[in-house]
Amino acid sequence: CMKPGRIIITVWILLTGALLQGFGQDSAATNQKLSLRQCVELAWANNIPLKESDLQVEAAKGNLQQARAELLPDLNGNWSYNWNQGRSIDPFTNGYIDQKFSSSGAGLNSSLLLSQGMRLQNTIRQATYAYQASKMESQQQKDKLTLNVILYYLTVLNNEDVLRLSKEQAIVTQGQVDRNTILFNEGTIGSYVLSDFKGQLAGEQMAIVNNSIALETAKLNLCQAMNIPYDRNIKLERLDEVSLLEIYPNNSNQVYAAAIQNLAQVKAVDLRMKSAQKGVAAARGQYFPQLSLNGALSTNYSSIASRLLPTGLQEISTGDYVYAGSVKNPVLREEQIYDAQKISYGSQFKGNVGTYLGLYLNVPLFNNLRVRNSVIQAKVLEKTAAYEAQNTRLLLKQSIEQAYQDMESAYQRYKIAQDQVNQYAESFRSAEIRFNEGTIVTTDYLFAKNNLDRARLNLSQTRYEYIFRTKILDFYQAKQLW
Repeated sequence: CMKPGRIIITVWILLTGALLQGFGQDSAATNQKLSLRQCVELAWANNIPLKESDLQVEAAKGNLQQARAELLPDLNGNWSYNWNQGRSIDPFTNGYIDQKFSSSGAGLNSSLLLSQGMRLQNTIRQATYAYQASKMESQQQKDKLTLNVILYYLTVLNNEDVLRLSKEQAIVTQGQVDRNTILFNEGTIGSYVLSDFKGQLAGEQMAIVNNSIALETAKLNLCQAMNIPYDRNIKLERLDEVSLLEIYPNNSNQVYAAAIQNLAQVKAVDLRMKSAQKGVAAARGQYFPQLSLNGALSTNYSSIASRLLPTGLQEISTGDYVYAGSVKNPVLREEQIYDAQKISYGSQFKGNVGTYLGLYLNVPLFNNLRVRNSVIQAKVLEKTAAYEAQNTRLLLKQSIEQAYQDMESAYQRYKIAQDQVNQYAESFRSAEIRFNEGTIVTTDYLFAKNNLDRARLNLSQTRYEYIFRTKILDFYQAKQLW
């Protein structure tokens, strides 16, 4: 017959096992392991703010294309049809008439800006730097997303190790429960010894549940960072911890020097500053005269336009006479007879074509201080961009110095934790032997075991903390993070 205490422990183990098994079941589960690179690429593909930043890059590219297109001549066409009544000008004869008629006109006109103080050229350079800056800003956002995914990825691995360690701890304690149950049944030990181990096992089973929940939370955070549905059975590839746990090769000054040259954040603010400088030059270009070449082609139509077509000859009296003797003979002359025929719409449009070509010079004398204020605003943007670039470098140096110090302290804690695990492992090995031989009490054994368990958990946490700190420094140097 099983003892009541043994029944309680058995039921607790079964319930805990069922709970952990439930965490591992999901209809969308897959046995494929995701690498760190695959997780990062999934995040890139699914992150909506990153897609929005790509659209901003496309918008900046459109602005650049438009700035370049301003160097080309424009070409515009026009057409009109009008109904006229009263005194007006006949577009066919350009004479004044006072009658009802309709008219139409069409034309093409073009203008090419030849010079305005290099305003268009500087605008193109300004848009070019802005486009390059927007690409760097998009890369900066991608880098930050990558760093977040790495953090969640390492958190999952750390929690997997913690859960594994807690299960191993429970297995050791379960062995002592089983062993001391037998001794208790034989009357060799008192009930308090068995109760101590059962209480220890219950605490470790509770830690398993808590660590399982922490692991699922870490998986949830990783899935959300990748913007994919939560998968309880998601599996991650382990990292090559041997190479990752080596002492970091570069100091903070070397990291900063590389960051200035390679980090997208620094490149972005520098390009914004250059863009603002060209903006000032473009604004100053409005002070200079503007020379343009203009041309036009036009034609028109009038509903009363007509042409006279000869239809024959007729004799008419001139009013003069010629006498032949006493006979008075009138003097006649021949006159051409014409028939008025309206000219068609198409014929008039073909026959009334006129062209125009000319140079136009516009000299700005006073424009309500618009140009002056435009230059002032451009200079403000230039100074703001310069301060932003300076502040970015300052904050970057401070961040790198802090990150390097965090990395060094994490490495020192990691090395100490390694030595601590080795020492406590030897201490627990000795305590277990002595406890099994009956030379120490339960509390001494559990004290040694708990010290080792805490040290192993601390080692796992410091190990992944150091790896993450090195990844941050790699990020500042624009190195590959996987």
